[in-house]
Amino acid sequence: MKFGSSGVRGLASELVGRPSGLYAEGFARRLRSTGFQQGKVFVGRDLRDSSPTIAEDCMAALAAAGFQPVDCGPIPTPALAFYARLHGAAALMVTGSHIPADRNGIKFYGPKGEIDKADEAAITRHVAELSDRYPWPPAHADRQAGHEQALAAFRDRVDGILPPGALSGMRLGVYQHSTVAAELLVEVLRSYGAEVIPVGKTETFVPVDTEAVDQETMARVKGWVREFEFDAVLSADADADRPLVIDDSGELFRGDLIGLATALFLKADIVVTPITSNSGISEAFGFGVRRTKVGSPFVIEEMDAARQAGGIIVGFEANGGVLLGSDCVVNGKILSALPTRDSFLPILAVLGTMASSGKSLSGLRETWSLPVCASERLENFPVEKSRGLMRKLADRDALQHFLAPFGSVLDVDETDGLRARMTSGEIIHLRPSGNAPEFRCYAEAASHDRASEIVAMALERARDTTLADESEAV
Repeated sequence: MKFGSSGVRGLASELVGRPSGLYAEGFARRLRSTGFQQGKVFVGRDLRDSSPTIAEDCMAALAAAGFQPVDCGPIPTPALAFYARLHGAAALMVTGSHIPADRNGIKFYGPKGEIDKADEAAITRHVAELSDRYPWPPAHADRQAGHEQALAAFRDRVDGILPPGALSGMRLGVYQHSTVAAELLVEVLRSYGAEVIPVGKTETFVPVDTEAVDQETMARVKGWVREFEFDAVLSADADADRPLVIDDSGELFRGDLIGLATALFLKADIVVTPITSNSGISEAFGFGVRRTKVGSPFVIEEMDAARQAGGIIVGFEANGGVLLGSDCVVNGKILSALPTRDSFLPILAVLGTMASSGKSLSGLRETWSLPVCASERLENFPVEKSRGLMRKLADRDALQHFLAPFGSVLDVDETDGLRARMTSGEIIHLRPSGNAPEFRCYAEAASHDRASEIVAMALERARDTTLADESEAV
């Protein structure tokens, strides 16, 4: 287990029990060292099978450490983070987000919001120091209930984002699968006047990666768009901090397009987004753009730095999760800052833009005329293989050889992984996942087919190159 780009992750079997308690104790020690001596810690979880047990373990450890755990049950991560922020309290979310059901994770929030890299390092040190002498299990301790209160507070927040009846006349699908947003998203969209049809709910956990939606899922969604004549299909990942938006033609409305729509909707002055977001998102849209490494801690750090310039600050990632770095006025009301990924604000921003412009989602995409992007990943690709491949490709001759089928490399951005711009203008970005045994590729090209072709070929070459290196080693 280790911290990645969003929380600590590992196999569920390695996280249940003492390890979860150990990380919760490490978090408690970090809270105390930063001045938060005691008080409430709000605890939420997603719907995967291992999450209730891990949440119980964490609450027991927090109580033993002198804090008051508040059980918020299955709840969207942004709702938990918002509720904790309202109370000036800490929070802990048990979720593996988009990774497979046999894995899980924990996200941590201090009284000021999502923890940063310094917090992660401190928690990791505490865990290492305690690993051989942490007592388990702790004595049973009571916890308070906070599920309904936290959901109600978040519902109040999203209820004012659009005018009443703003979505009247829209026919929307909500792909419910196993996301904690399944019911709340339906309720919110209906409250704005949309006709909403829930589809695809499952009793078993489904890992939905909004950056790499599998072909089987896309085929199902396209079928629903045709069958029900949807204007859009909306969903989210397991813990609802990343939105999934499918347009009226059954095509994926990529996360960076969702982020762009949200920034325009909120009239952002500064946009902070990782290097993986569409390169066409630039100052031409009327806001300043700051690029970061991948991961919400890096986006949050840059949003904090951007506050000195004032104005409305919006952060978003290529997965569609939007972070609001400053208060802003929306629909005549103050929408307070929420510097953690949220799926509800961007979904409502996209739909609100559709309503106000009178354009379909596919029409909005054409209006912006951005480069076409595609992304996919090699799953179950061990971290050691990813690191070995990236070390090899750090040599420019090796990288040029690897990318030879796509032409000549013009320049390389090493902000996060290797993002190569080719003489053709196409972009190929190779990057190991920061929180799962996966290797990712992002591409930009003139057409969706070409971008998808580049991604598929590059990932195939990554797999073949790694296998060839292993054979040579033997």
